[in-house]
Amino acid sequence: MAEIRANGVSLHYEARGEGPGVVLVHGSWTDADSWARVVPGLAESTTVVAYDRRGHSRSEDPLTQGSVHEDAADLAGLIEGLGLAPAYVCGNSYGALIALRLAAARPDLLRGVAVHEPPATGVLLTEPELRPIATALAGRIAAVRELLERAESAAAAELFVDTVAFGPGAWEQLPAPVRHTFVRNAPTYLDELRDPDALDLDLTALARFDEPALLTQSDDSPPMYGEVLDLIDLALPQAARHLYTGAGHAPHVSQPEEWVRVLLPRALA
Repeated sequence: MAEIRANGVSLHYEARGEGPGVVLVHGSWTDADSWARVVPGLAESTTVVAYDRRGHSRSEDPLTQGSVHEDAADLAGLIEGLGLAPAYVCGNSYGALIALRLAAARPDLLRGVAVHEPPATGVLLTEPELRPIATALAGRIAAVRELLERAESAAAAELFVDTVAFGPGAWEQLPAPVRHTFVRNAPTYLDELRDPDALDLDLTALARFDEPALLTQSDDSPPMYGEVLDLIDLALPQAARHLYTGAGHAPHVSQPEEWVRVLLPRALA
């Protein structure tokens, strides 16, 4: 375990292995521990770094309204502070949005990205035929937000897992430590919901990122993620796609060996 000062906050991180730098960016509600099943496989041939995003678990919480821009700047500071540039960055869910924002803002820090199911519903709103998809998701998220605003963190976490991220009954199947992490980090999701830019992407800026980008989804996830990835795919000059079978919203957890098999050759290229 270690800490680094990046972009004005203290970030907890864990580094293992030797070789080209690979940085893992977790999604909403979770922390660096969510990558535990894939770190050993990556560490055999890379320097792999997983960290808690600001406000999450062991990292500093500045107790101010945050933004996705700060998250991207934190990631940049981490990469620079650890001397990993150009790094290969992997992001899951909201972490995928952060990775893509960094690719648009600081392409010099990256040699490639891999993103799984970024919830960039903002890009759907620009396409009239796709707006109903974004609107439907917004309705489910609004119910979660209502609980968070009332500080009902446990109920909000369960509702998010069962209706937004994974599907009915998924909450009860999560290990107790994972459920605890979700509840502990619940206020950070409310912070994201209060950020007007959180679920948007500048596709014009992203189009200037000319390094390899792996865009992945699972065949049992909501179709919305495929629609989002289609638009991102059109913007990126060097995009490749991969479809996981039955892996859900977190293939690095549900199918870690497959995730490493897909990711590692690209991270070493």
